[in-house]
Amino acid sequence: MVLPMSRAARAASRLVPEIPMLRRSSKQQASAAAAEEVAVPAHFVCPISLDLMRDPVTAPTGITYDRESVEGWLARGNTRCPVTGRPLRLADLVPNHATRRMIQDWCVANRSSGVERVPTPKVPLGDADAAESVASVSAAARRGDAAACGAAAARARALGKESDRNRRCLAAAGAARALAAAFARLAGERVEGGACALGDVLAALTVFFPLDDEARHCIASPASLKSLVSVMSHSELPARASAAVVLRELASSAVDGHTLEAVLRTPGMCDALVGLVRNPISTPATKAALVTAYYLVAASDSAAARFAELGAVAVLVEALVDADKGTSEKALAALDGVLCADAGLAAARAHALAVPVLVKKMFRVSDMATDFAVSALWRLCCSGDAAAAACLAEALRVGAFQKLLLLLQVGCGGVTKERASELLKMLNGSRGSVECIETVDFKGLKRPF
Repeated sequence: MVLPMSRAARAASRLVPEIPMLRRSSKQQASAAAAEEVAVPAHFVCPISLDLMRDPVTAPTGITYDRESVEGWLARGNTRCPVTGRPLRLADLVPNHATRRMIQDWCVANRSSGVERVPTPKVPLGDADAAESVASVSAAARRGDAAACGAAAARARALGKESDRNRRCLAAAGAARALAAAFARLAGERVEGGACALGDVLAALTVFFPLDDEARHCIASPASLKSLVSVMSHSELPARASAAVVLRELASSAVDGHTLEAVLRTPGMCDALVGLVRNPISTPATKAALVTAYYLVAASDSAAARFAELGAVAVLVEALVDADKGTSEKALAALDGVLCADAGLAAARAHALAVPVLVKKMFRVSDMATDFAVSALWRLCCSGDAAAAACLAEALRVGAFQKLLLLLQVGCGGVTKERASELLKMLNGSRGSVECIETVDFKGLKRPF
């Protein structure tokens, strides 16, 4: 690879999918905002979140909390009551039905002020119920009953999405392993209704990330990878998105190169990933495909060449034109990796938007986007031949010199600083013969397709 291993590893660690932070729904936010205007009674407010409690539970210390807040507190490794400091366990929490009914009555009384009634919470999943739910998935898969397996997976997914406690409970019962094993078994057997069941199992599996070693081993089997390609290419849109997300999890958590090699060797895998970016079905699916493509090209030069043969350069450049921050970062990372192949360089140099897009994304996106944009532009311009000279002239015309100069003044480090300095030296030699412009109007540029 052209990138030093340390840079590739550092960049890869920054691309690992973020763990979604807990967010209130729009209804919760509206209810909380309205409640603030009406002055919520102090005993209805959770001491942790300082919001109106929706599912109050009382600890042995006598303090009442909102279930979601206190369970999140305990899940983060805390073992003491946040108010009194006394020891506290999850099993010690008792639902406070009296307070919950009082809160609901108060919400109804203040409905005219815009306060929404707090719904009656569902009973949390117990360990025995979680074990039974997981066992039903495994039993149906062993019988080869695809319909029953898909239904059991859908139930597990619904339970896991109800609350974080349910998700943790199912995960502790081995939900990820059971679902991954069920997917591998269904993938290896041609059963009636298997395609629909595979989509249900994949959708359920996305709820229980990260995958452990056993679950990853099941998903990385040749039959499972072949089925993932089939689902990403031919199934319904939700199933295709779930398959892309599962594949991203597999690629990003690979501890060695064997898993990535197995993914790359799977027939049709690169075609399916490029197809998800060329014809987007959802933002999460597009981002997942880009992350997987990045890990593949970062691990193997042959992967970069394969993606270049499939027209990935044009697809990535087109995707970058109007991309948001997250998509831009991932597309730039994948593009920088594809440019390690000679075919990728040739395709980028022939694309009218490649250099203008890279110059545009060099600033005001993120530090990660800057790193990859500078690296990709450096690859296009550093060879010293006529094609590189044409890229230098185009970069100078669209304002790369000014942006690189500002980048060095603002500050950057490592490989990015070295390559930005090299680009400035090369561009400085071309100044005077090229008319420079400050901004790039993509609408005025003719696209190749």
